[in-house]
Amino acid sequence: MTTPTTTPPPHDPYAALRIRNYRDYLVGSFLALIGRQAVAATAIWQVYKWTHSSAALGLVGLINVLPLLALSLPAGALADRYDRKRLIAYGTVMIAALNLALAAVSFWQASIPALAPLRWANAALRTVALLFERHTEPASLQFDHPAVPLVFLLLGASACLRILVWPARSSILPLLVPAANLGNAITWSTSAFEIATMAGPALGGFLVAYTGFAPVYLLGAVLDVAFVVLLAPVRYFQTPGARPTGRRTWRDVFAGAEFIWHKKIILGASTLDLFAVLLGGAVALLPVYADRILYVGPIGFGWLRAAPSIGAFAMAMWIAHRSPLQRPGRALLWSVAGFGAAIVVFGFSRWFWLSLVALFFTGAFDNISVVVRQSVVQLLTPDNLRGRVTAVNQIFVGSSNEIGALRAGLAAALIGPVAAVVWGGIGTIVVTVAVARAVPPLRRLPSLHTLRPDT
Repeated sequence: MTTPTTTPPPHDPYAALRIRNYRDYLVGSFLALIGRQAVAATAIWQVYKWTHSSAALGLVGLINVLPLLALSLPAGALADRYDRKRLIAYGTVMIAALNLALAAVSFWQASIPALAPLRWANAALRTVALLFERHTEPASLQFDHPAVPLVFLLLGASACLRILVWPARSSILPLLVPAANLGNAITWSTSAFEIATMAGPALGGFLVAYTGFAPVYLLGAVLDVAFVVLLAPVRYFQTPGARPTGRRTWRDVFAGAEFIWHKKIILGASTLDLFAVLLGGAVALLPVYADRILYVGPIGFGWLRAAPSIGAFAMAMWIAHRSPLQRPGRALLWSVAGFGAAIVVFGFSRWFWLSLVALFFTGAFDNISVVVRQSVVQLLTPDNLRGRVTAVNQIFVGSSNEIGALRAGLAAALIGPVAAVVWGGIGTIVVTVAVARAVPPLRRLPSLHTLRPDT
């Protein structure tokens, strides 16, 4: 697995960016991610403003996590069996169409008739919300807008497509750059993701404040199409590994899970991320903090949503321009513990500037975790398994984000938003200590440039 005596190559922070195919893919992916983040931030703000329900924010997380759990493993098998570039292109076009539908629903929402199925759906959503709402007057909940169920339906369909595409998007990077530049490519891709996560919500907040919800969804569709256009001329740097042939079996689908189970370092890193973000995620409650605790409105909400990405981008730039981490496992553990501590500070904060600083550090610490975990997964996995391993990792990461949103929304409804955030941060620190003790090889992980896949 490792070659401790290997000498690291001279460090070039821009090595991956010098490769045109990777650069074109990165720019297109970056644009699509800006649109996705703007749409995601706008959707939860729209649902909250239409319903005035914390529990509804948890339900948004639920409709994102159900496709994640149901479709990730089949999506990984698709990424290993078929051409990843085509899968990305087809899926992105369909996501663009759904964004156009969201724009239409938002623009003509006043003209949507209160049909019986929409009334029944709203009644069901209200019933579920009332099971958890303990800090809001029932009369203040407004599950009477006919467009609310349609927004939930379109968001669910978009989540299904994103899950089907994501293993292909995550596992295509090793085909676009030489193996020696993969870590650098992951760092820049992570940086692009964080910039998009920073710019997207802020842009969405400004557009919502001055133009409404529909233009944000329209922008998301346009940027998705731009990604497909930039993806078209991209060529693989190296030939993909041999694709599975013959009949597909359930063992083929679960091969990624089997691989991770035997790779304790990957299992430990993914488990750490799963439970840390599950407990420590506070993004789902930012509309509540912006509206009821910090009183900053949609523009302030956009900056709160962007603050973690500003911190993550700053950290990504520092990582890209320094020599590779010599003890990445320890860095991973300390960063997740720091993430939990920053979440606790944010939970108690009543000052907008302190909340921004705390969220900045959550992003900075999280970026270290993301770079180390993604590098470990890609470097230790052979290409013919990358789609399926990425799919399992997607379940760890995506479920932690989406189930974390569900947990945060329902916990806020039950015990209040401050307690939900603070106890989540404390739980993150406890999980970090438990994983550090349970997986000693993670603490002893050598420099990333020494890692090789076991084929």
